[in-house]
Amino acid sequence: MSAFLATIPSPDRGVWHLGPIPLRAYALCIIAGIIVAIWWGERRWAARGGTKGTVIDIAVFAVPFGLVGGRLYHVITDPELYFTEGRNPWNAFAIWDGGLGIWGAIALGAVGALIACRRKGIPLPAMADALAPGIVVAQAIGRIGNYFNQELYGAHTDLPWGLEVYQRFNPEDPDNLLNGVATGHIPLPESPVHPTFLYELLWNLLVALLVVWADRKFKLGHGRAFALYVAGYTVGRGWIEMMRTDTANHILGLRVNVWTSILLFLAAVVYFVLAGRRGPREAPETLVSKDAVGPDEVPVASSEAASSSEAASSVEGGEPEHAKVAASSSEAASSSSEGGEPGSATAEPAKVVADAPAAAEKPASSEAPAQEPKKTDES
Repeated sequence: MSAFLATIPSPDRGVWHLGPIPLRAYALCIIAGIIVAIWWGERRWAARGGTKGTVIDIAVFAVPFGLVGGRLYHVITDPELYFTEGRNPWNAFAIWDGGLGIWGAIALGAVGALIACRRKGIPLPAMADALAPGIVVAQAIGRIGNYFNQELYGAHTDLPWGLEVYQRFNPEDPDNLLNGVATGHIPLPESPVHPTFLYELLWNLLVALLVVWADRKFKLGHGRAFALYVAGYTVGRGWIEMMRTDTANHILGLRVNVWTSILLFLAAVVYFVLAGRRGPREAPETLVSKDAVGPDEVPVASSEAASSSEAASSVEGGEPEHAKVAASSSEAASSSSEGGEPGSATAEPAKVVADAPAAAEKPASSEAPAQEPKKTDES
């Protein structure tokens, strides 16, 4: 009992079945992470002055691109898992069994986001800044899926937070242990092990807090918050990657993902410094989508159509608008002069007609007050 309490137990399975439908913990964690990233990114984008709903529109492009990119990176960097003797190449498409490379997901996801941002007329770096903390939190949530899949752990350890890993059985497909069940909780020979996925989960949450703090304090813009996320994440991913014992390709004695972390860290630092020379963060008006219509805004096309309609209606009436104003003013002047002095009825209408075009262009509040009729003997 004391030994059990000194370690972290693993779940006995990562897949449940609702009738014929499999419910995979890994897939559910990925979906939950995407939802959190979109929700938080939407709030941050609106807080910066961006149009509400834009992040969801961006996600329609970025998420599918990111999933494809993440899977491609995994398959390309670990081809022996799918294309060697005894392996099934079609399993390269079995994304639900795990295997997404964050570097490929970010790279191809950025392509999808760029396409959507150009359609919206908004800057991609500003969108990346808004999404940065949500993305790294989504990665943290995704690591919970590795816990259910019982994968991506480190070497043996006697630390109190060591992870117990159990032997899983799958009678229908003995080689597919991800879909197996740990019956009897038989520990693997290396158990307990370093829960490296848990280390990365905690590190990612710290990076999210760092990005939020720095963004609030220094008003980061032009992609600098995203660069800070990349730099912070790669530092942690580098040393955690070296603790893992799963199969991986090596270059000059280091795992491929370690080299990737080093290169991306350097690139992120350089970008962070260079982007700082571009001045303050983007102005709020540059974050408004070009297809956004506010409650008091009228699309330009609608305004032009309305003006054309008014012009057409005045032409169909036979007289320009200022002519109608002149005629009505002349009639009013004539009626007021019928009880007045002789001669005023002929001079005043001419003056009104001459001033009619200018009066039609002025607002009602600028019109001169009507002259008071002169007193006659009859009054």
